[in-house]
Amino acid sequence: MVQDFEHASLGKISNRVHRLGLAASYWPGKKTIYKALDEGVNYFFYFGFDMQMVKVLRDALPRDREKYVVVTGAYNYIWTYQNLRRTLERRLRQLRTDYIDVFHFLGVMKPKEFTDRARDELAQLRADSRVRGVAMSCHDRRFAGQLAAQGALDALMIRYNAAHRGAEEEIFPHLENHHPGVVSYTATRWTFLLRRPRTWPKDGRIPTAGMCYRFVLSNPNVDVCLTAPRNVKELEENLAAVRQGPLPPEEMDFMRSFGDVVHREHKKFL
Repeated sequence: MVQDFEHASLGKISNRVHRLGLAASYWPGKKTIYKALDEGVNYFFYFGFDMQMVKVLRDALPRDREKYVVVTGAYNYIWTYQNLRRTLERRLRQLRTDYIDVFHFLGVMKPKEFTDRARDELAQLRADSRVRGVAMSCHDRRFAGQLAAQGALDALMIRYNAAHRGAEEEIFPHLENHHPGVVSYTATRWTFLLRRPRTWPKDGRIPTAGMCYRFVLSNPNVDVCLTAPRNVKELEENLAAVRQGPLPPEEMDFMRSFGDVVHREHKKFL
């Protein structure tokens, strides 16, 4: 639930989370992550291998653990099943913390990949006091909508941007009964929304990254939008954009029109 444009509640997991969440996928440097802390960012998504994030969190968490929402998970690798509980234990040791706020089953492409074993393990983790909530990143929007309607998860991580708007019909209408948190990623559609499409007018304007984040967060169903800046400058630009608040209606219309062209030209990648 959105409290103001910069903050929201993340389901039952957190009463106040900054709506721009940080990932360190592009190795932005510890200085960038510390800058995010100083600017009030408190949602941190990390993989086991992004050690810059790990080192900063090891430093920050002991001082004020309840202030931060720490998010990680286990990937749905197609060649082998990754034990979710084993991954949880590894992440707890790695961060030297007593609990994880949100533990994800990551990269579920199709419903059949959410096997009975994975479902049972996730349910067990949901009951574990060392996990505040369980979630899934799911590429099948209809399936994600079903899980939201069933109350099977405490949060969902989904693709949503100006070119990926299917969640508006397939996921968001199913949130009402159980109110899971919603976290979106790839606001720039892997930078395609920052490039001129082949059929776009040569003198036509191109969205900025900040406009992409504001488009996503202008939808009140999205609690957190992940950003993965490469350096302090990009982080500061993204935060400054979010502080401007929601996009006005004419800018939302522009983003939708631009997103439609991107979707049309790159549909095979969507």
